[in-house]
Amino acid sequence: MATHRYLARLAQHIALFATICSLSAANAQDRIAFSVKDDPAPLTDDLRDASLLLAIAPEERSDPQVVLAAARGEYSRLIGALYAKGYYSPVIEVLIDGREAASIAPLDLPARIAQVSVSIDPGPLFRFSRATVAPLAPETALPNGFSAGEIAASGQVRAAVATAVDGWRAIGHAKAMPSDQRVIADHIATTLSAEVAIDPGPRLRFGTLTITGQDRMRERRIRKIAGLPEGEVYSPEELRLAAERLRRTGVFRSVTMTEDDTITSPDLIGITATVAEEKTRRYSIGAEIASLEGVTLSGFWLHRNLLGGAERFKIDGEIANIGAQNSDVDYSLGVTIDRPATLTPDTTLTFNTRIARLDEEDYRADTFTIGIGLTQIISEQLTARVGLQYDFSDGTDAAGDFRFRNLGLPIGATWDRRDSKTDATSGFYIDAEIKPFLGFGTTDSGTRLTFDARAYRGLGENNRVVLAGRVQGGLITGSRLLATPRDDLFYSGGGGTVRGQPYQSLGVTANDGGTPVETGGTRFVALSAEVRARVTDTIGIVGFVDTGHVSDGDFGNPGDDWHAGAGLGLRYATGFGPIRFDVAAPVGGTTGDGVQFYIGIGQSF
Repeated sequence: MATHRYLARLAQHIALFATICSLSAANAQDRIAFSVKDDPAPLTDDLRDASLLLAIAPEERSDPQVVLAAARGEYSRLIGALYAKGYYSPVIEVLIDGREAASIAPLDLPARIAQVSVSIDPGPLFRFSRATVAPLAPETALPNGFSAGEIAASGQVRAAVATAVDGWRAIGHAKAMPSDQRVIADHIATTLSAEVAIDPGPRLRFGTLTITGQDRMRERRIRKIAGLPEGEVYSPEELRLAAERLRRTGVFRSVTMTEDDTITSPDLIGITATVAEEKTRRYSIGAEIASLEGVTLSGFWLHRNLLGGAERFKIDGEIANIGAQNSDVDYSLGVTIDRPATLTPDTTLTFNTRIARLDEEDYRADTFTIGIGLTQIISEQLTARVGLQYDFSDGTDAAGDFRFRNLGLPIGATWDRRDSKTDATSGFYIDAEIKPFLGFGTTDSGTRLTFDARAYRGLGENNRVVLAGRVQGGLITGSRLLATPRDDLFYSGGGGTVRGQPYQSLGVTANDGGTPVETGGTRFVALSAEVRARVTDTIGIVGFVDTGHVSDGDFGNPGDDWHAGAGLGLRYATGFGPIRFDVAAPVGGTTGDGVQFYIGIGQSF
């Protein structure tokens, strides 16, 4: 027994000693010397980024096998980085304890590695003596850097070949490819001659679309939504659009369009769409808080593929103004059904209906809306819409009971060139709508126009400062103020228009047979400006000012009224958009006083 205890103790001491030795070795092995002759800063940075030895984690450098594998791969990585910058005569040494890594056989691996050094002599910079890619498709322009006398970066050769191939593919030559190439480096003259021949192949047409991977989705509807023009001349843009249409439905987790390797006689190229379906159901819950407007709770339940044809069935609800100081709670519940690829692959048919109970400061009303519409995607940034909508509202205000009924024809368009929908740093957004409406009973007929324009400009490195501006406006013509549905009139104040002013605090005062009635106006404009600055990668601060105007009649009338607010905000970046906290106060007008705060997700606009 004593002997066993002694051996066990001895084994523990040996293991401890080995651990100490390995830690000491690891500390020694953590050193990798990396040097570039003459140390040209941009080139050195590129070479360090390409280095495998510098990329391996410090803890992996204690493993001689890992270090040797990285060292043997170092040559090709560094040569590739040097060729990409136009250096074709480099001398590279990768030494492991003084021995060239390329000469060390795997079975001759040392037990430990004390020192690794990488030294690079880039050699002279090469320039193109000849740069040709031919033949080219009509109107194909090669990159400017691919010409005699320019720096002979290998990336320029690849870019020129890719441009030539893409040019032929764009006009139907799906199998265009390089057929021959002669790339010769003259080390005495330090020049590179690059000559590449392109084989355009035959001009092809789209063949049969084969679909795989679908589960609930009907194959006929997949074809309809994709809209691939079978029998027409091949186009990579049409292929991209077909995949994008399928992704846009939200039904699929992934969509891949693959061209057949062979041509079907006489000139057809088949396409295979491989899809993977997303979960059919989704739900969302949201909340916003404002000091005067109270709490707004919203949520929806969505079925992405109700009948197997990508029909989106959505039920959404909202409870607003919970705890608001100037109004009671509002309720609304809506149902929306969208059917893509109706009439054309880029046309969506929408049916919607909504009921609501509005308990505002100036009126109370029960409302009902039902409508049908078409949305046409003209491009990735531009969409247009048209619909037919019936609105009904039954309520009361200071003048007594009212009932409004009208049939509207909303026609609108959205042009969205923002780089992000939740946190834009550049681009613009414009939405405009005109809605002629036909009134019944005590409701007048007229036209309602609205617009919302936003612009963004990033400044400094990585757009750390962003200037953002917004203009909103509305106009109702042909309808008398008190004969216009209350929820079609315009108000100003609150988080969506003028922060720092109470929600819908600015409207107009109408006279109904001697009774003053506080209501919305038929003219509206609001201006907002923000300066957004990122302090860290996740924390940002915002300064803003808003102003709004509401009236009945032409702008500039004596009864016109304006108000304004200004404040500061804090942003915390998340994966789904920034969390917003704004504090604002009135700086103009007579509709409010005190400080207001607003909490939500995403920028204010």
